[in-house]
Amino acid sequence: MRLDKFMKVTQLIKRRTVANEAATEGTISVDGRKVKASYNVKVGDKILLDFWNFSKELEVLDIPKSNSIKKDSLDDYIKLLDYKSKSVHDM
Repeated sequence: MRLDKFMKVTQLIKRRTVANEAATEGTISVDGRKVKASYNVKVGDKILLDFWNFSKELEVLDIPKSNSIKKDSLDDYIKLLDYKSKSVHDM
């Protein structure tokens, strides 16, 4: 599954176009390297979302088979490894 679609389906980013833009801007990296929105997500990938107000590192546990998943089953697909909130003083 493409990275931008994975972000939308797992509800990490609300819209696929926003996920596409984030990947283009370089705020999403997989296993330590910047990737395009067309990157094919695999089980075991470590995804880092580095936005202006937070940084979140996740591990891919499974790839969704459908275009939507229930919120209570998100833990079956992603595992939160690290979360850091950023303040204005961190910039």
